[in-house]
Amino acid sequence: MQPIRKPFRLDPLFPFELVHRGIRYSENELPDHVHDLYELVYIHEGKGTFFIDQALYDKGPGDLFLIPGNTVHRAFPSADEPIMSTALFFAPSFAQPVLPGEDYRPLRSFEIARQRQQYKFTLSEPVRTRIEANIAAMASEWHAKAPGYRHAMWLQAHQVLLELSRLPIATAPAPSPESAFAPRWVQQALRDIDRDPVRCGGLASLSAAACVSPGHFSRVFKQLTGMNVTDYVNAKRLVRAKELLLTTDDNIETIALVCGFQGMRHFYHQFRKLTGVTPLTYRRRMKE
Repeated sequence: MQPIRKPFRLDPLFPFELVHRGIRYSENELPDHVHDLYELVYIHEGKGTFFIDQALYDKGPGDLFLIPGNTVHRAFPSADEPIMSTALFFAPSFAQPVLPGEDYRPLRSFEIARQRQQYKFTLSEPVRTRIEANIAAMASEWHAKAPGYRHAMWLQAHQVLLELSRLPIATAPAPSPESAFAPRWVQQALRDIDRDPVRCGGLASLSAAACVSPGHFSRVFKQLTGMNVTDYVNAKRLVRAKELLLTTDDNIETIALVCGFQGMRHFYHQFRKLTGVTPLTYRRRMKE
């Protein structure tokens, strides 16, 4: 199954959404999905697992996850201890305003997460307390809607981003390959696909490299990621195609070929399924 594209209807003047202390059950979680917005998830209570990009993470109270835009992810709450979490969704433009001459990037922590492919941040108790206070303040402003509430929420959200940008890099630990949720060979396969989704090979090549049978590889891979190998590889290729559409002037056919799609019809079909628009429309809208 291809990852779905989560829809948002944000005000373009205030591209921000807060889901405060929502209860996450397995039956109401989305399957593998992507969206253009940046997402911050803070866990208040419960246990579960998070699949983000190419790794699986345990999650529990006090954990914080940063999910850059266009990153495939999926949550797996515990059946016995469902997750209570707060999620912040926002467009990059929401985080950009800074004081002139300030050597500071509000999205620095997201950049670190993407560069290191490590999306879980373990917070100290003082930092947790401050971030929980920021989250509570945002929720209070949202419900009261007093004059200036959007500005107040913007300030609180930026305080969270500032707090995270000041954390030592070491507080973003690498996911453990010993996790019971992710055998070593699955972690390696995910890394291989992420490194080169065009030439990583299909099920036969990946299972041979993992020294397991194709059937076993396919079953475990789908159990852990929610997708079969072909759909996951296509999703990673489409994410790369979206990046090239925005960062190069290459024509659509060239991008399709570079990303491993052998036919324009197939590329357009898969791209539209993921984004809801054609590649050309996506490029025009995002560059406006």
